[in-house]
Amino acid sequence: MSKSSVRRWYHWFSPEDTPEERRLILKLDLLILPYAFVIYWVKYIDQTNINNAYVSGMSTDLDFHGNQLVQFQTIFVVGNVVGLLPFAYLFPKVPMYWLVPCLDLGWGIFNLLQYRANSYAEIMAYRFMVSIFEASYFPGVHFVLGSWYKSDEISRRGGIFYVGLTLGTLTAGLLQAAASKHLNGVDGLAGWRWMFIITSIITIPLAFVGVALWPGTPDKPNKLFLSAKDLELAKNRLERHGAQLKSLPFSVERLQRIFSGWRFYVLVIWDIFFFNTSANTAAFLLWIKSLHRFDTPTINNLGTIAPALGIFYVLFINFGADLFLGRAGAITLACVWNFIGLIILTIWDVPESAKWFAFSTNYASVAVSSVLYGWANTILRHNVEERALTLILMTAIATSTNAWIPLLVYPTVEAPRFPKGYPYSAANVICLVIMTQIVRILYNREEARYSAQVQAEAINSTEESDASGLEKKPIEENKAVPTVSKEVV
Repeated sequence: MSKSSVRRWYHWFSPEDTPEERRLILKLDLLILPYAFVIYWVKYIDQTNINNAYVSGMSTDLDFHGNQLVQFQTIFVVGNVVGLLPFAYLFPKVPMYWLVPCLDLGWGIFNLLQYRANSYAEIMAYRFMVSIFEASYFPGVHFVLGSWYKSDEISRRGGIFYVGLTLGTLTAGLLQAAASKHLNGVDGLAGWRWMFIITSIITIPLAFVGVALWPGTPDKPNKLFLSAKDLELAKNRLERHGAQLKSLPFSVERLQRIFSGWRFYVLVIWDIFFFNTSANTAAFLLWIKSLHRFDTPTINNLGTIAPALGIFYVLFINFGADLFLGRAGAITLACVWNFIGLIILTIWDVPESAKWFAFSTNYASVAVSSVLYGWANTILRHNVEERALTLILMTAIATSTNAWIPLLVYPTVEAPRFPKGYPYSAANVICLVIMTQIVRILYNREEARYSAQVQAEAINSTEESDASGLEKKPIEENKAVPTVSKEVV
């Protein structure tokens, strides 16, 4: 890569993008990113609020005991896995601008019902339904991103979307602290119950906004803000880079090809390692509570330190993946930072300041997510059905490991020490780095083979044209040779 071609973090567009393409990219950014970010922010206010609610009175009010917190977290994971499976078929078949907002509406309704729970069993049932409706949102957003953006654009967009996770975790702590302080007892409701009401008031209207804004995919677009010219340009620019956009019917032969190649299995294993590199989501809050020095609002406020730093981690790693670190380099850097914190927590008998530092590195693990899923989108871009199926199944299988492994390595009764949990997560970090290098090698090899195949087809087409005495024609745009740069991947 020459010095003139090096892109800085503020270089939003590629030098090869035409003015028309830049206007299209900006329009897509405005339609996709704000909505994806806000919905993910609200979802993670709710997801993380469970931990905040637990240390803010819910455990007492609903008589939680023993390992019921980790079991409560597990039921959410189980619902996620069950809720994901139908979308391997639905993503390419149903317009995404209807599918995603309708699921958001269902999530908002069952999220609201949690405020009225009067027992552990009741809130478990509501939580399961919330997870059913929430399950497909993350892979759904990445499916849409992969339907509109090129490989050197997707990580930054995924990073901006993923900041919703860290900001939601941060906001949950601040809102729960405020609710505990100012709303506790209002209308006879505990402060933790008010949080479910507040997040639902935000969520339900956003579902209707999504029907208007969410652009769907080029094959099944929302044409309210996208013209026919926009759609044609979007399709052409991706097809030039080898993407297949049109959905085809599933068939036994097509499924056999998907499951007989390396992509499905390698991406699933890669994602499993990623899903198991994070410490327990409640560990930081439980450790702060164990110090017995802070009241409930202060515990919730201090718990926002890690996700606040996570915003920086996510943006730096994802922008770096597109512009200067490369995808493998970005994943490795995030893993190193996460590994340092996990090793400190594994040792445990360290000064208190070291533990504050270690817990503050935890969100480096989530920074990997959008780089990994953006890269998976690029690897799978040649077949839209394979992309939908693999994104869903890799998420479902990896998520399913979080349904039972935390029961073994992060049981609530061992909090906040978790002598098995932190070394387990650290081992998965090492495996993730190794697997990333395997993915890089396999991807580079396949892209080189694909490039050679396109070149051969172009040469044969030219020779046939010459032999028939016809006028030479330029190579079609969708046959352009993809560029594979070792520095990028």
